[in-house]
Amino acid sequence: MGDHRYDLSHLPDSAYAEANEPAARAARRDRAVRAAVVQGLVGPDEPIAGLLDVDGIRATAAALHAAFDAVTAPGTPVLHAFAVKATPLVPVLRLLAEAGLGAEVASPGELALATAAGIPPERIVLDSPAKTPAEIREALRLGVALNADNPQELERLDAILDGTTPSSPVGVRVNPQVGGGSIGALSTATPTSKFGVALRDPGARDWVLNAYAARPWLTRLHAHSGSQGMPLELLAEGLGALYELAEEINEAAGRKQIDTLDIGGGLPVNFHSDADDPSHAAYAALLKNTVPGLFDGRYGLVTEFGRSVLAKHGTVLARVEYTKSAGERPIAVTHAGVQVATRTVYNPESWPLRIAAFDAEGRPRTGDTVVQDVAGPACFAGDLLATGQTMPRLHPGDWAAVLDTGAYYFAHHYAYNSLPRPAVHGWTETPGAAGSENAEPEVRFATVRTAQTVAEIVAEGGEAHRDGLTGLADL
Repeated sequence: MGDHRYDLSHLPDSAYAEANEPAARAARRDRAVRAAVVQGLVGPDEPIAGLLDVDGIRATAAALHAAFDAVTAPGTPVLHAFAVKATPLVPVLRLLAEAGLGAEVASPGELALATAAGIPPERIVLDSPAKTPAEIREALRLGVALNADNPQELERLDAILDGTTPSSPVGVRVNPQVGGGSIGALSTATPTSKFGVALRDPGARDWVLNAYAARPWLTRLHAHSGSQGMPLELLAEGLGALYELAEEINEAAGRKQIDTLDIGGGLPVNFHSDADDPSHAAYAALLKNTVPGLFDGRYGLVTEFGRSVLAKHGTVLARVEYTKSAGERPIAVTHAGVQVATRTVYNPESWPLRIAAFDAEGRPRTGDTVVQDVAGPACFAGDLLATGQTMPRLHPGDWAAVLDTGAYYFAHHYAYNSLPRPAVHGWTETPGAAGSENAEPEVRFATVRTAQTVAEIVAEGGEAHRDGLTGLADL
């Protein structure tokens, strides 16, 4: 990978489609697992790692661009700002930047990651419900776009600007209050959501209109109605409310005050198969049919997709250390659990995962199929990746591949039992040897993040301050 710039413009559309076709994606993944074992990226001493499919990521980025190009008027400015919280890894952000994406950030740390990846300020959007004065000043200094979450934040902006006009694009986040999806914790458009100005509350709409009338420099409007578990029709309804509000603000201003609509992200991911369902193209088409004014060229657009860009392209590969039986059910004890799959372990109904079985050499496991549990290494009973999953029987030394984990999994470490952060590797394929008709592609890896060492865990646990508490007795 090195310094190669991933310019996708020369590739035909068929190449994008082929890279993300489910069977092709699964076949590439199988080859990558085998290569990771053969090349020693994983083994008895490296029993867990994250793998990222670079070709798949590039294909999804291209498909996202194509999806919105197909529905927007020619010349419409569209920024796809990847939600950094989904996979906050600098090399991933760099790859996405080279594929034409920007970054949506929600903390100083995420802003620093985006900047380290080389994403220019004009392609970064800052969203957070708890921006400090220092955060706001830094965003304005850099020229990063920001969306004010509430009236108090807008007043803070007024004080910081002190009558000047910001060089950064600034908007207000509104909550259209259209309702929630099947996962309450990810439903951001409920009547009592903590995000944005609650648009249907008494007096809220008038407040928004007056806020824009008093501040000609407010040129954006933002809404993000939900994520996994949210019906697409409800997402579209929320964006319909956003569009209607923008039209009302511009009509009251007698000019095009709002020039850009930030329509958020939130496209759900299918965790039950390798298919991209729904696709970005299907979602863009739905929005075009539901809210056509979004795409007629009068408004620039910003999107904030995260999970839907990366999830299908990540795999956690974990070694099976032991197998046992309890209550006559087989259990495979692996090195992946709550530390990488926190949401699944604590809320398995909302976040089910598929597990693929591979033998000790990294080949797809064959043999008898059984109903078994796949467990993690943490010392509590609920540390399970899958319960009662029907799959080939796993054996000690085998590999459990946890699929669809490219977003919100191995990049979000949970340090239960002081388990280390796993290494993450990106991979791509090159054609087989010339003249060899049946040669498989060569899998090449690049480091995204090195594994955390025990020494780093000890340092993070306050080693430098070992005597800090006992020393208090001597004061």
